[in-house]
Amino acid sequence: MDLQPEELQFLTIPQLLQESISIKKRSPRTFYLITLSLIFPLSFAILAHSLFTQPILAKLDSSDPPNSDRSRHDWTVLLTFQFSYLIFLFSFSLLSTAAVVFTVASLYTGKPVSFSSTITAIPKVFKRLMITFLWVALLMFAYNSVFLVFLAILILALYLNSVGLAIIAGVIISVLYFGVHVYFTALWHLGSVVSVLEPVYGLAAMRKACELLKGKTRMAMVLVLVYLLLCAVIGGAFGGIVVHGGGKFGTLTRTLVGGLLVGLLVMVNLVGLLVQSVFYYVCKSYHHQTIDKTVLYDHLGGYLGEYVPLKSNIQLENLEF
Repeated sequence: MDLQPEELQFLTIPQLLQESISIKKRSPRTFYLITLSLIFPLSFAILAHSLFTQPILAKLDSSDPPNSDRSRHDWTVLLTFQFSYLIFLFSFSLLSTAAVVFTVASLYTGKPVSFSSTITAIPKVFKRLMITFLWVALLMFAYNSVFLVFLAILILALYLNSVGLAIIAGVIISVLYFGVHVYFTALWHLGSVVSVLEPVYGLAAMRKACELLKGKTRMAMVLVLVYLLLCAVIGGAFGGIVVHGGGKFGTLTRTLVGGLLVGLLVMVNLVGLLVQSVFYYVCKSYHHQTIDKTVLYDHLGGYLGEYVPLKSNIQLENLEF
């Protein structure tokens, strides 16, 4: 499908999904290896995390005194596992983002694409994404602090049977989650793409993403909300059937369902990363910002240690996914 610059801004969500999915056909082997080495471990860890923590939590719920040696050991194991899990989740999330965004951009510029070139570029891309993520984490910390304050107010209002205060706190909590949280997530995803494809990162990338989101905020929030809902449904099904379904389902059923759910989450995460990469070009088109293929080509080459002199100004004329 050939898209002109002025056509990109009019893409609907179904068309955006179609374009994103079709990108895999441009370099199937590269995306297959990225999925197998990065996205699959990330998706598996997200779902299988509860399988390992559940036995530890069960031990902590036993009748042993809280200050016993066994209890302290279990708490140490749990905290160590949780810390390792968060580091793994953080690392593979950024690595997957870097790999997919870099590969999609390379395909767009006509740059030779291979799994080895993507892996070579990841270290420099990772640094930029990490700085951007740290700024996002700071903003999310401030948001979560406000969220917890109003959650405490809601609990207190329910305890005091204060209906009016409970309604006000509930409305604010709903706005914070379905509005602020979803918007911050969309801002983070677009800011991650900006960090890879433009010579800015960190707070500057977040400001750039905020500008690009103007006029496309509703589409971005719908995409993020659908993604979060899909992840929640898959996670809930995994927890209900695989983790806590031992008394209702046999081992074979739980294993098959678990494998199916992991596969579904892998596809959701891959498509989500492809969508956020293409959505960047949609936002650029909406704001009538031309994309210089040669400059982008040179920028991507910088991650590989290549320095190609600029020869021409090739704008977004034939975007073929």
